[in-house]
Amino acid sequence: MQNEAPRHQDGSAGDANYGAIGKGYANFRRPDPRIARMIGIALGDARTVLNVGAGAGSYEPKDRTVTPVEPSQSMRDQRPPHLPAAIDAVAENLPFKDASFDAAMSTFSVHQWKDLNAGLREMRRVTRGPVIIMSCEPSELDRFWLDAYCPEVIAVESVRYPPVHDIAQALGANSEILSVPIPLDCTDGFNEAYYGRPEMLLDPAARLACSAWSFVDDDAVQRFEDALGRDLASGHWDERFGEHRKLPSFAGSLKLIVGRV
Repeated sequence: MQNEAPRHQDGSAGDANYGAIGKGYANFRRPDPRIARMIGIALGDARTVLNVGAGAGSYEPKDRTVTPVEPSQSMRDQRPPHLPAAIDAVAENLPFKDASFDAAMSTFSVHQWKDLNAGLREMRRVTRGPVIIMSCEPSELDRFWLDAYCPEVIAVESVRYPPVHDIAQALGANSEILSVPIPLDCTDGFNEAYYGRPEMLLDPAARLACSAWSFVDDDAVQRFEDALGRDLASGHWDERFGEHRKLPSFAGSLKLIVGRV
C-alpha cells in the first residue's frame, strides 16, 4: 500500500477542497439513470462493490452491497440515510484485504487522486472482478462550447484529468474504453451536462458543483458571466450553438473505462 495522500482540513484528499466547494454538491450532482444503466451493465453480476471516491453516493447501485470510501467529511455528511456510511480513506491506501470485492468503481474521482497508478493498483488488488472508472478524456474537452467562453476551465480540466488510455493501460490488457452519451436533460450537473442548457452555468451554485471552477480566478469567472449573459440575451449564443438545445445527447469527453480480469 502507498502512503496516504495529503488531506484538506475537512479530510478530503486531492487538489480540490470539498469542505469549501462541496456543500451543495448533492443538489446538482444527482445520478443520471441512463449513465447509471451503463455502469450497472459494466458491473455485470457482481454482488459486492467497492466505490472509491464515493462522494454523496451518486451511481452507487441499490441492488448490490456497496462499500463506499470517501476522504471528505463534507461529502460524507451529504450521503442520504438510505445509503451506507462511507469509510474515511483514500484510493492510494485502501483498508481492505486482497480480493475483498466482486467489483470496484469510481466516478468523477480519479482526477482528485495524488497517485493515479497507486490508486488503480489498490482497486485491482482488492477486487476479484471488473474495475470500472468513469472519467473524462482531456483531449476531447474542447468539443464543448464552454471552451469559447471560459477556456480557463477547459485548461484546468485538461491538466487534471488523466488520459483515459493511461487508465485503461494501468487496469490491464482486458480493459475497454466506452464513450458515454450525455443526455440533454442529464441530472448529473457536471459541466458538459449543460451542453444544451447554457443558462444553468450562470448559476454560481451549479458551477460550484463542478470542482474545476474553484481553480479559476474571479476575473475569468466574471468575464465568462458577462459574455455568456450578453450572448444569451442577444441571441448570439443560439446563433452559434443553438442546435445543441435539440440534440438528444452529446458526444463529449465522458468515458467509462472497464478493466476486466
